[in-house]
Amino acid sequence: MNWENNFHPFEHTPETPLPNLLLTHLTSWGYISATGDDQKSYLQGQVTCDVVSLAKDQSTYGAHCDPKGKTWSVFRIFHHKNGYAMFQPLSAIEAELRELRKYAVFSKIELLPGSDIALGVLGKNAEDYIDTLSNSRGDVREIEGGTAVKVSPQRWLLLLNESAAQTLTENFSGEKVTESLWTRFDIEEALPVVTSDEQEQHIPQALNLQALGGISFTKGCYTGQETVARAKYRGINKRAMYIVQGNTDTTLNSDHPLELERSVGENWRTAGRFLTFFSFSDNTALGLIVLPNNLEDGTRFRITGHPQTEWKIQPLPYSLDDES
Repeated sequence: MNWENNFHPFEHTPETPLPNLLLTHLTSWGYISATGDDQKSYLQGQVTCDVVSLAKDQSTYGAHCDPKGKTWSVFRIFHHKNGYAMFQPLSAIEAELRELRKYAVFSKIELLPGSDIALGVLGKNAEDYIDTLSNSRGDVREIEGGTAVKVSPQRWLLLLNESAAQTLTENFSGEKVTESLWTRFDIEEALPVVTSDEQEQHIPQALNLQALGGISFTKGCYTGQETVARAKYRGINKRAMYIVQGNTDTTLNSDHPLELERSVGENWRTAGRFLTFFSFSDNTALGLIVLPNNLEDGTRFRITGHPQTEWKIQPLPYSLDDES
């Protein structure tokens, strides 16, 4: 399909002004489709967010956990066509589907990998553009061929069938860029990204889900709820997700999981692995990483194996207090 070849790298530095309207093809993202008579009740008993109260024009973050409260996936869920879409990194879907289906045999629900194409609209004019595709004004809108979902003031996610995706891409008047710019926004907005490398590693609060409205503490039982509740009411969670910023070098290979180490006196200790990572063209970079939430101010970091790099924690764009 020729339309898929229209997206090009957008090389820039942190100071480069971004175009007012951009489109990207989110090739490393996908979604789980949940349909059937019991779709709402089944998901309500499996995930951390309140599916029952989710309005047609809203989306929310959520997590699906194992019985010990460790996350199989973090997703954005919303109404899509005749069911729900659980949007998440493509690499997480195979294992997440296997776990999510474990008790589905007892319910009228079909859980499948989504077949629609994911596109992202970015920039100051993103919402104005979405307004041209829909007569409604909610954060989740039906549009020709699929659904448009507001992620942030300058970002919208589109799930479209192939024909609609091709038509929209061919007629799009802004710049068409590869998905790395979407990753930059995810990091700057501190939105958790759980790929297959990080499944069953973190409880939802360590990924800041409580601060993003992705955990309901009043809705009733779900898998892993006991651990999630203890983390809130007994304060057992000692970790959080942070934005970190620093420099890279020409030998850095970001095709493999990257780790940070932190300074402890004159020594260095392993700090953790990046959830996601973005490099600018001036050898600076941003990342998301889960760290202890009691680190001293000014703690220094560096990329493991690259002592010439230096990284620091940056402010989050939201409070880590519970919002639900």
